[in-house]
This record gives sequence, structure tokens and C-alpha cells, in this order.
Amino acid sequence: MRFVVAVHGTRGDVEPCAAVALELVRRGHEVRTAVPPNLVSFVEECGLGVPVPYGVDSQKQLDADIFREWYKLRNPLTVLREAREYVVEGWGQMSRSLCALADGADLILTGTTYQELAANVAEAQDIPLAALHYFPVRPNSKVLPVPLPSAVVGPAWAVGEWAHWRVLKGAEDDQRRELGLPPATTRAVRRMVEGGALEIQAYDEMFFPGLADEWGPERPLVGAITLEKHTEADDDVVSWIASGTPPIYFGFGSMPVKSPAEAVAMIEAACADLGERALICSGVLDVEDLRHADHVKIVRSVSHAAVFPLCRAVVHHGGAGTTAAGVRAGVPTLVLWVGAEQPIWGASVKHLGVGEYQRFSATTPTSLRKALGKVLSPGYAARAREVAAAMTKPATSVGTAADLLEDAAREGRRHSQTISP
Repeated sequence: MRFVVAVHGTRGDVEPCAAVALELVRRGHEVRTAVPPNLVSFVEECGLGVPVPYGVDSQKQLDADIFREWYKLRNPLTVLREAREYVVEGWGQMSRSLCALADGADLILTGTTYQELAANVAEAQDIPLAALHYFPVRPNSKVLPVPLPSAVVGPAWAVGEWAHWRVLKGAEDDQRRELGLPPATTRAVRRMVEGGALEIQAYDEMFFPGLADEWGPERPLVGAITLEKHTEADDDVVSWIASGTPPIYFGFGSMPVKSPAEAVAMIEAACADLGERALICSGVLDVEDLRHADHVKIVRSVSHAAVFPLCRAVVHHGGAGTTAAGVRAGVPTLVLWVGAEQPIWGASVKHLGVGEYQRFSATTPTSLRKALGKVLSPGYAARAREVAAAMTKPATSVGTAADLLEDAAREGRRHSQTISP
């Protein structure tokens, strides 16, 4: 069969889709890919060929003020205008690229973001749509900051979905007109759900107990999906770890940090006070040339699967993939969240009893030292090992996702054959 994998976002969004794409290729299917221009080389290195550039540079999106400083009090109309420009930038180009890729395909797989755009292309070409969701984005009672009656959850969620749709409606109207589709009269999420889109939940149920029962089989929870990709630094890092006491891992993925040098200094001082070593993965931050103490090692990236189990604890921004990797490694977690859904993962880590969380921008040397001292206690380590044993294995997660996509594509073929004259 022929699959199109078109996903926008950071590496955390793209990597799970790439892992599923590789599994589909391994099973003998044809897979075409489209990703943000800054992640084209990453996907090509995975062995999926050269993907089509899809939308704008996702790292530049993260560096934009609307993402980093969304919480600042400003004129609501200004915020609305900037939000609209932010979420629809590149929409037309993405639609046209996906249309060309999807010609003759049996299924389109996308990610959590820009699912509405892919849904319009799928509708225009009568192709089944599937998406990987990295946290619960559909109506549920498990991620709310305060409990609400079940009768209120659905309507409250619908208001949020409607508001989001109004932000992107102008771009969607233009897209649907270009695709030859009638104007949409209902919010995008409702159309996708009622249209039968397969929404695979790429995270473990243990993070949200009871969610699978609340949703039923319509949104299968398959577990976190990762490539477990090795890096050039792994051997050197493993050797450094073996030369002393297990370190604490620090990394912020693709997240923007206002002052990387100050962040490194804070980490260095906190670990020195606690008598711990620190392994800092700089990611997109430019800190590799900073001078640092002997108890600190800085590298660009490492394999989470290879390195996390060798650490005393992991400290990170709370991305879905990094959170899953840390919990799977069986070591305590400290989430220093930056934005988006990261506080949800931090709260889940705390609820599981495997760690703590706090906002990165509010973290001080004192609060970091205190939080580290807490998660390094024996109770957290024991609980982390217990929870890790119950985590879904990555191979199982990706295999289940591929099975679901194959079934959806076959069903789409049967549907097309049934309605063909």
C-alpha cells in the first residue's frame, strides 16, 4: 500500500511518525514523507529518502515571541492577530505539497498539529486520515486542572475547539476553496471525528489512568513511539559516565531558553552543592563552547535509550517523548516545563510518584537544588523502577500503530471499491 506521512513540528513531533514510517517500509509498503525544512536531513538520515519540505522552519516558530511570551498581558486583539498569523503560516504551501504527495495514496498520516489541514486534503481526495496524538487533545476528564462533571466536559472542550477553529478558519476557507470543497460550517475537530479519522494515542495509559475506558476503542492508546536512534556522542558519554558516579541528565530539546549560559551556570552550581555530576545535552542551545567545571559534561545530543538508564535522574522540559524515555529508563524525573502541554506531563510524572515539576522560567538555583534533592531520594528511585517495568516497549508501540494504519488503509480501499461504479 501507499502511505503519506506529513507532519509538522519539532523533532519530538516528527520522530514518532518517522518510526512508524520505517516500520511500514519494513513491511513492504511505499511511504512518502513531508516534514519541516529544518528536519529534512534528520528524516533522510533515518533511511526514508528525501522528504518534501512542509511548511515553515519549526525551530523558528518556537523562537517566536508568541510562543515564548504568550503569557504576558497585552492587547487581546494584538494577541489574536499574532496567534492567527502564527498558526496558519505556510498553510497554503503545506496544502499544495500534501495534495501532490497524496495523489494515489491509501492513507495520510499526520501529527497532532495541522491535522485540520491534512483532513481537508484527505476529504478532497477521498483518502483515509490518521494522526498520532502525543497527549490527550480530545474531550476527557483526565487532564483538567480541576475536576468537572462529565456533563460539562464535552461542552467546555467544544468551546475551546471552536475558538481554535475560528483562529485558523480564514486559512482553512482559502484551502477548501482551492481544493474545490464547500465552505466548512462546523468546527474542524467535529468534522474529523465524524469523518472517522483514526487518532492513535502515542503515549502510555499509565500517565492518564482511566482514559482508555473513558474513550473506548475509538482512540487506541499504543504507548510512546521512538526511533531509539544512537548518536555520535553516545560512546564518549557512556565512557565518561563509567569513569565516575552516575550523573544527572539535563536537556531541553528544541525549547528556547532565554539565557543558556545562565541556565548552565545554575545547573553547575546546583550539582556542585549536591556533590553530583551533570550531563547537559544542549540540543538547539549554543552552549557547547562555554567553560564549565570538571563535574559537568556538555554534548549536543545523546540516545535517551542508551544514556538515561545510566543516570541518577533526568531533568528536562517535559516533552512527550522525553518524558516517556525518562520514565521507561527507571530513574526519577524533574520536569522544568517551558510551554505547550509540558505542564500536563509534569503533573503526570508527579501523580505517578516518579518525580516533580516546576516552571523553568521560575526556577532559581535554590529551587533547583531543593527539587533535585527531593527526586534523588530513595523513594523516588524505587517507584521509578516499579513504573518502568509496566511501560510499553517501543517495538510494541510502533508495531501496534502500524497494524492500525494498515487496517485503516485496507478499510479505505474496501470503501472505495464499494462506491466505485
